[in-house]
Amino acid sequence: MIHIKRNLIFSLEKRKKEGKLIIDNVPIRLRVNYEGIRVDIQTGYRIDIVKWNEDKQEVKNGSYNKSRQSSSSINSRLLELKVAIQDLFGEFESLDKIPTNEDIKQVAQTLKNKGKIQSKDQIANNLTEVFQKFVKENGRANNWSNATFTKFSGVKKHLNSFKTNLSFNDFDEDGLTDYLIHLRVVGKMKNSTIKKQLGFLKWFLRWSFEKKYHTNDAYQGFRPKIKDSNKTVIFLTEEEKSKIISYEIPSTKTYLERVRDVLLFTCYTGLRYSDVYNLRRSDLKPNHIEITTIKTSDNLIIEFNKHSRAIINKYAHIPYENDKALPVISNQKMNDYIKELGELAKINTPVRLTHYIGNIRTDEVLPKHELLGTHVGRRTFICSALAIGIPVQVVMKWTGHSDYKAMKPYIDVADKTKKNAMQKFDLL
Repeated sequence: MIHIKRNLIFSLEKRKKEGKLIIDNVPIRLRVNYEGIRVDIQTGYRIDIVKWNEDKQEVKNGSYNKSRQSSSSINSRLLELKVAIQDLFGEFESLDKIPTNEDIKQVAQTLKNKGKIQSKDQIANNLTEVFQKFVKENGRANNWSNATFTKFSGVKKHLNSFKTNLSFNDFDEDGLTDYLIHLRVVGKMKNSTIKKQLGFLKWFLRWSFEKKYHTNDAYQGFRPKIKDSNKTVIFLTEEEKSKIISYEIPSTKTYLERVRDVLLFTCYTGLRYSDVYNLRRSDLKPNHIEITTIKTSDNLIIEFNKHSRAIINKYAHIPYENDKALPVISNQKMNDYIKELGELAKINTPVRLTHYIGNIRTDEVLPKHELLGTHVGRRTFICSALAIGIPVQVVMKWTGHSDYKAMKPYIDVADKTKKNAMQKFDLL
């Protein structure tokens, strides 16, 4: 990867009028020098020369310009511009390319178009602008996955459809209730989805409150009663797993063999689809797997058992792109093929799904194979491990779960499984 040498300097433009240097209300400019190229960018701010700190390249603390914009507000926006351009250089370095002066100017123009280069008082009046800052800052700080960015893109869409020119004052207790109803009626959401959406909104309102973008703390006491049912944990029982293992795949559907192997590998390791997809041969040690998970960046060590080792050995001598350990296809195709495999292997146990929209309960009964997907392997691993008596804290070390709350649905399933297993002695 190349390294682009660059120098970013904020300064005041030297202008003259009738032969005299202008010292009042002077434009602040950012000059970018890199690889023999110089780009001058107008920041959109002005300040008197006596209020400018040339050494620190910022407005002197406690100063205001003619537009009554404060030093802290201007300096914050200047830093944001500088960070955005540094990020651009980083992106081009990762591609072994050098940006053009138009690329750099476009970054500044994009910030202006989005209203980013403005005072904090101005930006606070526009909730959607603050929301963009929230996503950018938290996404970078917490290393969000693409899926998380997609979730919050959906949140923004729902906020925009709720009301134009949305402000923080709109989210008093009545406004929060109106938004809940909007999600239910316009968004046609189930109660379980509404709970998640309100959770995302409250996270944003809490963050923006702490950043002093608003003083409306109504979200803190907003705890509506939203009827919901317990989430059904979809996993494979030992009998169902045996059906899939013993199913003889027809010659016309040989692609299902690789899908089955990957599915079973997740059943015996507890890995998420994303981690199996990115599993490299360098992650495979003599007796265990060492990985950093994609979703949570957890460093995990997962010991091999005879089943997971056999699957790895089966593909050990087949070269795959990027030195991948297993022939993992796209998530969408994998989901489709797992359902197909489940149907062929007669995984047909009826499963009742219950959900609420408002106070209206809806029950749906589906054959289990229609509910199978890449998620089922990890859930099967957890349920199986707990059912055979492996301590929950050991299972959590393999899966990367950090608290018992997330494990409770699986513990309940394991308890039920053990109870049913004990009743089989009554048949002897």
